[in-house]
Amino acid sequence: MTREELQARVLYRDGLMIVIDKPAGLPVHAGPGGGPNLEMYLEALRYGLATNPGLAHRLDRDTSGCLILGRHHKGLGRLGKLFAAGKIRKTYWAVVLGDLPQEAGVIDMPLRKLTPEFGWRMVPDPTGMSAITEYRVLAKAGGKSFVELKPLTGRTHQLRVHLSALGCPIIGDSIYGIPDAWPRDTMLHLHARNITIPVYVEKPPVFVEAPLPTHWRKAAEELGISL
Repeated sequence: MTREELQARVLYRDGLMIVIDKPAGLPVHAGPGGGPNLEMYLEALRYGLATNPGLAHRLDRDTSGCLILGRHHKGLGRLGKLFAAGKIRKTYWAVVLGDLPQEAGVIDMPLRKLTPEFGWRMVPDPTGMSAITEYRVLAKAGGKSFVELKPLTGRTHQLRVHLSALGCPIIGDSIYGIPDAWPRDTMLHLHARNITIPVYVEKPPVFVEAPLPTHWRKAAEELGISL
């Protein structure tokens, strides 16, 4: 990714934070195997400051959309407190296989991390950590549903596991999906659509929205979604 390409993905910037539209397929930080990751490119987002911005939270490698960066220690500290208090609200869009049980509802399904010999995954478990997701079906066509998701907790892979457990895996999910339900090169259709950040006490919350990525194009046409 060039400096210009990353800077073109900036959706919002002020003295404390930057919100970018993270591309699908790019991890936010280095994994055990190395390889390209977002932190490698953050120097392009200094905008005159002496240090790189830092990650205020995480998105999965294959999830696209709104990602918040703190521009410095003070910004990261303030954002961290807001996340810890559950005051930052995130809305995701997803395209899933099948029909959810209701047009709108709440998924209250605790999760725990399962670590078998060859990797790890999150699984539903009544004794696990609380995980709650609000959902609303926005459109249905061709055996697929377009869903709005609002996580009330922030567990790893929460949205992916919750939807899969209801029998409606997210299109392109290689971990929690259905084998051979879509071509192998299908990208994950999970997008952090918008985020609301009440970072300034005497001002309205900052609201930022990310456009849908181009790999949604085919599903968008089927479901009547406008890119």
